[in-house]
Amino acid sequence: MAGTSGRFTTMIKAKVNRLLDRAEDPGETLDYSYTKQMEMLQNVKKGIADVVTAKKRLQMQSSKLEQQVVKLDAQARQAIGAGKEDLARTALERKTLAQSELQSLDTQVSELEAQQQSLIDKEQKLRTKVEGFRTKKEVIKAQYSAAEASVKIGEAASGVGEEMADVGLAMQRAVDKTEGMRARAGAIEELEAAGAFEDLTQLGEGQDDIDRQLAQLSSGEQVDDEMAKMKAELGVGSGAPAGELESGGGPATGRQPGAGQ
Repeated sequence: MAGTSGRFTTMIKAKVNRLLDRAEDPGETLDYSYTKQMEMLQNVKKGIADVVTAKKRLQMQSSKLEQQVVKLDAQARQAIGAGKEDLARTALERKTLAQSELQSLDTQVSELEAQQQSLIDKEQKLRTKVEGFRTKKEVIKAQYSAAEASVKIGEAASGVGEEMADVGLAMQRAVDKTEGMRARAGAIEELEAAGAFEDLTQLGEGQDDIDRQLAQLSSGEQVDDEMAKMKAELGVGSGAPAGELESGGGPATGRQPGAGQ
């Protein structure tokens, strides 16, 4: 069962892949890839903007700390001048802490500046790559459109396309029917010229040539019988005188020569 299931799965994947391949439009695929690359480029730009925003925030904090350091230094000097060493010490301690934070902020700002520059370089490289892909994409789409048009024109001219194949089959069926009809018309003309249709119309219902010949023979025999009968009645063929032909064996209708003299 495992082997059968594997073969079935492979067959399904092959059919799905074939359907996807037929449905896939290279132009749409290239446009989608270009859109995804533009999204990546926008994300890089957004990352650069976030880094710059964070750097600006740190720089603002650094500026405030610098002002605080200057202020604490002035307060420490003022306290020393007034003989208040404890107050001066506290101001100097705060100044030292501010300076330490300021150094940390400067380090973070430097790191953000390096990260910003790295992102800018990557953005420029990605932009160049995307622009190159866009140009290449348009070239490939134009080439595909030209090739597709050439294929369609070639299929239409040679009749190898699916639609043209259907048209070709329909035309062949029409030619076959036309040839069949012409052959039938020629056969009818030939039979008509030979008189086959006239002989057929002269035949009785349900009769063929043999029936017709037998009927003619029977009719001839009947005529011969009638002729023989009439000859017997008239005495033709029995050596009777010609005068008897007029009497017919019955009383004479005219006067005989020498009678009544």
